[in-house]
Amino acid sequence: MPKEYYVYILASRPNGAIYIGVTNDLDRRVWEHKEGIASKHTQKYKIDKLVYFECFDQIDDAIAREKS
Repeated sequence: MPKEYYVYILASRPNGAIYIGVTNDLDRRVWEHKEGIASKHTQKYKIDKLVYFECFDQIDDAIAREKS
């Protein structure tokens, strides 16, 4: 089974802070952000609402998209 990689965007609230990341397990990573264990930035600004994601077959493509 091919692996999938995700670029995702989280937000704190409308017009609030955002976070963009890459993961191979979107459900787990969003849960980690909601629990405050994923990133000091997302914990500090309470960024935990998934607002967008894209799926990629190759990690290099996902990283390139994140950086764009």
